[in-house]
Amino acid sequence: MIRYLTAGESHGPALTAIVDGLPAGLPLTPEPINLQLRRRQQGYGRGNRMKIETDTVEILSGVRFGKTIGSPLTLLIRNADWKNWTEKMSQFEPPERPVKPVEVPRPGHADFAGALKYGFEDIRPVIERASARETAARVAACTPARVLLAECGIHIGSYLSAIGPAIEKETPPALPALLAENAEKLSQKADESPVRMLDPALEAQAIKLIDEAKQRGDTLGGIIEVFVTGLPIGLGNYTQFDRKLDGELGKAILSIQAVKGVEIGTAFRNAVSWGSQVHDEIFIGESAQPMRKTNRAGGLEGGMTNGEILHLRLAMKPISTLMNPLHSINLRTMQETLSHIERSDVCAAPACAVIAEAVIAPVLANALLEKFGGDSLNELQERLARYRQKLTEHFHRFTSPDCSSPSQGGLQ
Repeated sequence: MIRYLTAGESHGPALTAIVDGLPAGLPLTPEPINLQLRRRQQGYGRGNRMKIETDTVEILSGVRFGKTIGSPLTLLIRNADWKNWTEKMSQFEPPERPVKPVEVPRPGHADFAGALKYGFEDIRPVIERASARETAARVAACTPARVLLAECGIHIGSYLSAIGPAIEKETPPALPALLAENAEKLSQKADESPVRMLDPALEAQAIKLIDEAKQRGDTLGGIIEVFVTGLPIGLGNYTQFDRKLDGELGKAILSIQAVKGVEIGTAFRNAVSWGSQVHDEIFIGESAQPMRKTNRAGGLEGGMTNGEILHLRLAMKPISTLMNPLHSINLRTMQETLSHIERSDVCAAPACAVIAEAVIAPVLANALLEKFGGDSLNELQERLARYRQKLTEHFHRFTSPDCSSPSQGGLQ
């Protein structure tokens, strides 16, 4: 099974990651990882840090002749801004000139609880590790799993349906056709927009709001729609709570900085509707295969994939650092004051969509490996292909004109 850890501080020398459990034989070079790192740095409303960093990965282990060899990957992303922080973030010796401590937490950030939890008199260590800069390492660590999924015909994509009060009122007309090809095409289309939106009018409204927020010293969040195409039926499990795919996906999504909500399909609308208006009825399609005319469940039933497109919706709150700071307290003096200001973005929701695409990849890859196993990519692909063929034959057996009716045999 695939597992990973990240390490590094926002303004330290580098970010690193160890990725273990990838099958051997997976084609992998730095380029697909660098592509996702570039995508993560884009988006209207990003701050000055993106002008300093040009994130690229160094693969230090786990690959030979362009393919994984089954051993752990070691990934390194150097922080270009480290040269400006060598005194403030000195690793071993205090600098000659005293560094002014950060004593005022930002409401909405890890500052307050983190400083008290670890007993820091200076909040800086919390700021450094809790920073969304860590997601660069996570995107790098998760991309090999995304490459694995693509090799198995499974693709991930996303777009934004809202930034602040700029909210789409209906499904974009282009969405069904993009997903019919595969979810990767959706992401490619969304990437053409500086705010990753599909509706040009909504895009213009969102850009105007971001400009307004910047002028006011404020921030904006957004709603992100994530889709996965090509998933086979039966990934995940209903037999134990900790094996349900819903829970694993929710855990991955909610671990992203500033994400405070996740919805599967149209979950909240479903909760206030009649059951007859919610559940996705099953029919026999033109190809004699089961099909649904709706996908309100978002591709998951009973903790398992059901063969439909996986649909996740994320709520990202506005970023906690405001240039027009909020009310807070000084943790040393216990006096009321305005909160600390740290260099930040006005809106990072477009980048958050790319991060969301990344973090669900290992979850889905592990569900694939759990069901089919395989120490090599070829082995996994062969088992998956046999399973898909078996399902096709199973359905065909009961829909072929010359077969016995279900009443005479039935589904076993």
